[in-house]
Amino acid sequence: MRLLYVVTEDWYFLSHRLPMARAAKAAGFEVHVATRVSDGAEAIIREGFALHPIPFVRGKISPLATLKAVLSLRRVHRTITPDLFHHISLQACVLGSLAALGRSVGGINALTGFGFTLISSRWTARLSRPLVVGLLRWLFDRPNRIVLVQNPDDRDSLRKLAMSPERVALIPGSGVDTDALRPQPELDGPVTIAFVGRLLEDKGIRILIDAFRLLREKGLPLELLIAGTPDPANPTSVGEDEAITWNCEPGITWLGRVDDIGALWARAHIAVLPSRREGLPKSLLEAAACGRPLVATDVPGCREIVRHEETGLLAPFGDCEALANRIDTLARSATLRARYGMAARRLAVERFSAVAIGRQTVELYHRFGR
Repeated sequence: MRLLYVVTEDWYFLSHRLPMARAAKAAGFEVHVATRVSDGAEAIIREGFALHPIPFVRGKISPLATLKAVLSLRRVHRTITPDLFHHISLQACVLGSLAALGRSVGGINALTGFGFTLISSRWTARLSRPLVVGLLRWLFDRPNRIVLVQNPDDRDSLRKLAMSPERVALIPGSGVDTDALRPQPELDGPVTIAFVGRLLEDKGIRILIDAFRLLREKGLPLELLIAGTPDPANPTSVGEDEAITWNCEPGITWLGRVDDIGALWARAHIAVLPSRREGLPKSLLEAAACGRPLVATDVPGCREIVRHEETGLLAPFGDCEALANRIDTLARSATLRARYGMAARRLAVERFSAVAIGRQTVELYHRFGR
């Protein structure tokens, strides 16, 4: 069968969805990828996937840009006549579903998180939320279509929005390569905590910086590694100028984009993600695969991998002191770090490995492909 992935950015497809695409190809699917192309074309083609450039625009509402993207996707549908589509993230789900209207093709709309409009407390998001919710119901709640979520909280939220229960499926992420990412012993020296992700308020980056400052003021010789870049398309992004200033603070190193994630976790003792809400955070899955203890917020997505006092510690979102206390607890105890890290590794292998997730995803494809 011919499978069409629709995702807004080529780098996101490569970093977050490559394992499931490989699993589909191994199962005999002809894989096509429709995305905005920046620098990932060669890597996608090298995997044996057909690439279709789409002029997606993120971060602003533009009727003309929306129309161009939808028409481009319609042309892809006419050209390759897919048997199944897999839309990834809210924007791709909406525009891809508009492009597929009137076509007899099975489809999966994968919500990797609920996005700025559905989770933010800003007035702009609250104002547009009823319109977006109505649009989602109209586009997604159709025969031979499924909405795919990554955690039970998101599944329950969709059901509260009156989405038909039989049209909502749950698969926890796209899998992590637990063979390539393996536990390594802690390095000597100061305890180092690490954050991996886009530099967004909604990811908790500023709360983390404040918590780290509190701990340094108490005299704890901690180090903080920050891996990630700003996302100007997201209204909660920090600016690059602000990120640069972090390198001037004692103990903080902003690394920017990091490609060798295994090497990063080899340098770190603790993984931290104080996010507002997640689908299923890849950064924590990778840290868990590397045997690192986890600190995160007690919110949807994070608590799927961070099991309190088993694989790590949870704190309320936005509570700087609570976050600092959780980090402090792990920083002072190598025994706890080892215990939680081993449990995190076991959970990553048993539940979130690329092999296990790939198998579940391919089974879903066979159910909904025509």
